[in-house]
Amino acid sequence: MHLYIISGRSGSGKSSALNLLADIGYYCIDNLPVNLLPALIDESLKKPVNESNRIAVCIDSRNATNQLSAIPSILKNFPSHVVSEILYFDAATPTLLKRFSETRRRHPLTSANMALQEAIEYETELLGELNANAALVIDTSLLSIHELRELLRQRLSFKQESEFSLLFESFGFKHGPPIDADFIFDVRCLPNPHWVESIRHFNGTEQPIIDFLSKQAAVQDMLDDLCSFFEKWIPRFVAENRSYMTIAIGCTGGKHRSVFLAEQLAKHFANIDGKILIRHREMSGSQSAKPAG
Repeated sequence: MHLYIISGRSGSGKSSALNLLADIGYYCIDNLPVNLLPALIDESLKKPVNESNRIAVCIDSRNATNQLSAIPSILKNFPSHVVSEILYFDAATPTLLKRFSETRRRHPLTSANMALQEAIEYETELLGELNANAALVIDTSLLSIHELRELLRQRLSFKQESEFSLLFESFGFKHGPPIDADFIFDVRCLPNPHWVESIRHFNGTEQPIIDFLSKQAAVQDMLDDLCSFFEKWIPRFVAENRSYMTIAIGCTGGKHRSVFLAEQLAKHFANIDGKILIRHREMSGSQSAKPAG
């Protein structure tokens, strides 16, 4: 049996995730009280192996605080053949404020004594343990609903239960670092093609930028060091039954150096035992992850 616990701050895309999992055959429940989770699993284990043994449950700040803190211990007490993972969705606080303002939805924690921003900040505290125990954290700050669904489809729907999913993501620091990365590397110290007017309009997947950066000794040194680091440490994460990893590479604008290095890293690790994805956050039309190669 496979169980996804969907959680995260309100307005971060949990409903979209639940809808996608329903589309690919999961039995989905929104806002299940935590204390009913063991009973749900017990009942599901009595059924034949089919789609009913693939379950996704949304558990968030609508639950009582003392119940939320009990989730990690509840998951550990499930039988060994129940594979459970927490997927945590989040977005930058200004983004969440804007979403609630535009949709005029009520945040579940707001009241006469608690304004929207206070509710969002309090929710962060309530869900802290779920965030810390998440197998995968997804930042939806810059994603449309379509892009979020495509990103989830790539990272979840084609993943075998034992398969490792590795995402190389480029981004621009001027738009803010991603909040869902396991590792963030700053490559703004490398030679910048932006200052070469004849190639400025190209991106890091195109030959003029590839040719320019490939000739730079510092770029090759950075690439070699990153490859050596991850050749050593990725197998150790896999050995610890880690299902997902996101490696973010950042330059100033997110279109030249970071894109080039993310592409080169994905090529270098193409033969790893798992699924390799690339995402270029700042490139138009490339927000969602795509398989490498």
